Amino acid sequence: MVAPRSWKHRARSLHEEVYALYLAYRDPRVPWHAKAFAACVVGYALSPIDVIPDFIPILGHLDDLVLVPLGVLAARRMIPAAILAECRERAREVLREGRPVSRVAAVLIVAVWLAVVAGAVWVMVRLLSRGA
Repeated sequence: MVAPRSWKHRARSLHEEVYALYLAYRDPRVPWHAKAFAACVVGYALSPIDVIPDFIPILGHLDDLVLVPLGVLAARRMIPAAILAECRERAREVLREGRPVSRVAAVLIVAVWLAVVAGAVWVMVRLLSRGA
């Protein structure tokens, strides 16, 4: 069985990697497609809303254990290695000083989820009104 310290280390390194991706997608040297994908991965990793809600046994945490690391791996392959190395170093420095807080990012994530919910409600209303 894997020691708890090992899991804590993995979680911390994943957190550093997600923050490094956040820094990378803001870097002008990163290609647009890598920026877009990294922004999606970071947004999903930091979003309080999951595709599968956490209260569903086993499956609820599966997206956090599988989707986020897979997204990080894919994004890392799209970003030039030298830029990613710089971003990792900056991420380590920032995280050593304390947790970064971005209210703009939080508002943006909430706005996107609200737009998705509003769109879903609009589609359901339209579909139900056609059936009546």
